Amino acid sequence: MTNAPPAAQPLPDLPSGRFSGREAFMQLVRDGLAAAARDGWSEIVVSDANFHDWPLGELAVIESLQQWAHSGRRFTMLACTFDEVIRRHARFVRWRGTWDHIITCRRSPSADPLDLPSALWSPAWVMHRLDPLRCAGVSGVEPERRVLLRESLNEWLRSKSSPGFPSTTLGL
Repeated sequence: MTNAPPAAQPLPDLPSGRFSGREAFMQLVRDGLAAAARDGWSEIVVSDANFHDWPLGELAVIESLQQWAHSGRRFTMLACTFDEVIRRHARFVRWRGTWDHIITCRRSPSADPLDLPSALWSPAWVMHRLDPLRCAGVSGVEPERRVLLRESLNEWLRSKSSPGFPSTTLGL
């Protein structure tokens, strides 16, 4: 057993290369969030038109997010709409309410759902679903891949979206 810091640990469960199919995509999301918890990623950005295909409501995913969440960490979500998240992922909605202080949610309701990146970005690894309809895309640790995806996400976050998905709903 080595005492290397988390960033120096290998990522054997996070593949690089192409993936195809809904199950492969969902497993990459699960594995990516588990690696975030294990390796202490400082930041996670997830983006999708509606997060319909994402396993965000699964207990294992919430456990990974709970283990990952600490002060100083940042989690950013970008979507056209969060209606599916609210409807399909109740565990995630509860977790989001608890960790509101580290979570930023942005929405772009007028965007074409196929134009908005469907991706999980981190400083260590990225997964980009290039064809959301067929759940096909690429993943990897390559710096170029991470930089290009982050630049695309930043453009959406800065100039093509606004705050959305509040952690609480106030009613009168």
